[in-house]
Amino acid sequence: MIDILDKYGLLLLIGQYPYGPLGGLALTLFIAVAGLVISFPLAVLIGMARTSPLRAPRLFAGVIVNAVRGLPVLLLIFWAYFIVPLVIGRSISGTTTVVCALVLYELAFMGEVVRAGIEAIPKGQVEAARAVGMTYMQTMRKIVLPQALVNMTPSILNQFINLIKNTSLGYIISVNELTYAAYQVNAQLLTKPFEVYLILAATYFLICWSLSLAVGTLEKTINMRRNVVLRNA
Repeated sequence: MIDILDKYGLLLLIGQYPYGPLGGLALTLFIAVAGLVISFPLAVLIGMARTSPLRAPRLFAGVIVNAVRGLPVLLLIFWAYFIVPLVIGRSISGTTTVVCALVLYELAFMGEVVRAGIEAIPKGQVEAARAVGMTYMQTMRKIVLPQALVNMTPSILNQFINLIKNTSLGYIISVNELTYAAYQVNAQLLTKPFEVYLILAATYFLICWSLSLAVGTLEKTINMRRNVVLRNA
């Protein structure tokens, strides 16, 4: 495995960059971060709609969430691959296709995270804000969302871990992320598939395990601060 890393390590890390397109682990992280960043504000809107006092936005958001959560990510990638070019009138890269699919995926799942975060805020705070004359949007923006977003941070990081693993599905449409880069290395070596895919598995494990540790640490920090606030209240 040392020989494989020595010869193909850069290909697995950054693809052909800077002499060619970015790939490997760098592209995997780029797709995951792009999917999270783009989907987050949309997920906040979905979460707010899911908790809205109005029936129409609740139903609309509920249909989106339940429809997307009932579909496999691979199917979303296929849909994005064929439908997005028809909608915008031009072809798109495989990377853009995967990002679009993961944004739709995260829109539904993270929207539920936002909904749970909003519903966890004590109703007394909302009632107090409305009693002093705040509108619904002012209450959400100044009272509810700032607290909910802090509480949701560990769950958002867990979703990021899922995104990193789901980027491997880009392999199906030849996106040169980490899994596809490992496939290219294996195609050149031919005789060492176990070693190549063991390196691939170890890389995913180390990244996701490190992020899981960060999530655990963050949860403990948030709980400690919450307990301090409750004791001082």
